[in-house]
Amino acid sequence: MQKSDGQLSARFDASAQIEFRSVTKTYGSVAAIKDLSLSVHRGEFLTILGPSGSGKTTVLMLLAGFIAPTKGDILISGRSVATVPSYRRDQGIVFQNYALFPHLTVRQNLEFPLEMRGINAKD
Repeated sequence: MQKSDGQLSARFDASAQIEFRSVTKTYGSVAAIKDLSLSVHRGEFLTILGPSGSGKTTVLMLLAGFIAPTKGDILISGRSVATVPSYRRDQGIVFQNYALFPHLTVRQNLEFPLEMRGINAKD
């Protein structure tokens, strides 16, 4: 979180839907993710951009529960899920290639899983 003076705050955001708290993921001596802290609030869409090898896929794999963090915690709706298996997280997955249905537009591909869960696209 950023304070009004531009400095980053070390306190965590209790209102976040998704929160990474000082998450590190290592493979042997290689740190794929090092001390990642971020908060995503209800209704926000987050885009993760970066060069190949920067940890984008690792972040998504951690969030989905396909891999566990080496250190730190991951919270969904305020509940720690760092040790909860993926099938118990009740969350959808959006593949890195947005075109799950190539015949649909980007918008339609993003709306589809929301509609399947009964969520109004305008929400």
